[in-house]
Amino acid sequence: MAKNLLIAQSGGPSPVINSSLRGVVEAAKAFPGKIGKIYAGWHGIEGVLREELLDLSVQDEDEISLLRTTPAAGAIGTCRYKIKSNQKEDFERVIDVLKAHDIGYFLYNGGNDSMDTANKVAKLARERGLDTIGIGVPKTIDNDVGDAEFKLIDHTPGFGSVAKYWSHIVQNAEEENRGSYPADPVLVLQAMGRKIGFIPAAARLADPKREMPLLIFLYEGGLTMEQMAEKINEKVKACGRAVVVVSEGCDVGDLGFTKDSFGHAQFGASQTTVQQALVNYLNQHGIKARGSARGQTFGTDQRSTAIYASTVDLDEAYRAGQKAVMLAVEGQGGYMSTLLREPGLIYQVRYDKVPLEEVANSERFFPANWLTPCKTDVTDDFVAYARPLIGEDWVSVPVINGIQRFARLKPVFADKKLPAYELEAYRKK
Repeated sequence: MAKNLLIAQSGGPSPVINSSLRGVVEAAKAFPGKIGKIYAGWHGIEGVLREELLDLSVQDEDEISLLRTTPAAGAIGTCRYKIKSNQKEDFERVIDVLKAHDIGYFLYNGGNDSMDTANKVAKLARERGLDTIGIGVPKTIDNDVGDAEFKLIDHTPGFGSVAKYWSHIVQNAEEENRGSYPADPVLVLQAMGRKIGFIPAAARLADPKREMPLLIFLYEGGLTMEQMAEKINEKVKACGRAVVVVSEGCDVGDLGFTKDSFGHAQFGASQTTVQQALVNYLNQHGIKARGSARGQTFGTDQRSTAIYASTVDLDEAYRAGQKAVMLAVEGQGGYMSTLLREPGLIYQVRYDKVPLEEVANSERFFPANWLTPCKTDVTDDFVAYARPLIGEDWVSVPVINGIQRFARLKPVFADKKLPAYELEAYRKK
């Protein structure tokens, strides 16, 4: 007998997260004998706990198709709610919801913390005797899920699009700086990336021949404010100007940042930024040229801009969603769908599986051998790794009356069958 499927997502969104969602929905509809209703947790696991299940089975096919070029997470919502091990009532509530709505397949789309939640829910369902299969769908712009050898997953859907974003942003910034450097010789751009430097490293894709006066400072480089300023002045002295990409996680002192419920620093909500601190330091202590340093901080647009989505990334995200459904209907619970690069000159990946236990709370750092000895750049090996992920052309985003046409799902929810529930972490002590 067909069982229902429930998908939810958590953490920061990406330009291609909805392409994975589309892959899940369209693949699930191909198995009417095994999969009945298709639900989405409205705003991730919070929606599951509140029994707010958006019915994806009744959505128009055209709107599901538009998910391909709909960025961010507005279609079904996301959250940053983590069910910690001691929150027993939350876990029991998830099980109650799965039972009440005859959920045979629970898919969770997200990063390392999300895979941990998917793993715990899958284990608890088995312990409770539920015939529910738990599957993870990979997503994170940071590319930090997996292992140092890239054997669990080669790259996560989302990273290719953010890499493309930075390859284009830096090209435009170079044109700006090249024209205005007599007045503004130093331009500092801040990229996302707490402790893992894959995103700022992608700036090198804008200039693989190394013709720009480009400096890239990753968290992994470990340079102090003074050392970064010294490197910038060396570049200015040699070239007359410098374009600098700095990770939001670089240690330049206390920025007064807050933390999310996962315990991660929220640099976008800090009192100041690394870019501001570095620009202020340069201007206070002087730069080796006339004029001043300027800066820009790029925020959530890195992960929510449709026109920068990589066509390669969109296709891979879609197929990762399809693979998750395939694993589910084959009864292979406790896995995350994954993509692994095939060897050879021609770029291609194969879709496989990896145990959730191996990726839950994993954290892959930027390889030390991809960072140059001077700590201000990345190597050609990184460029060779990242270049295929950004694709060859622009994505085609539908436009009506000059406005992008994104998917708009009907607010049709499953009937609630359980008492109202207050999330454990939100209760007043």
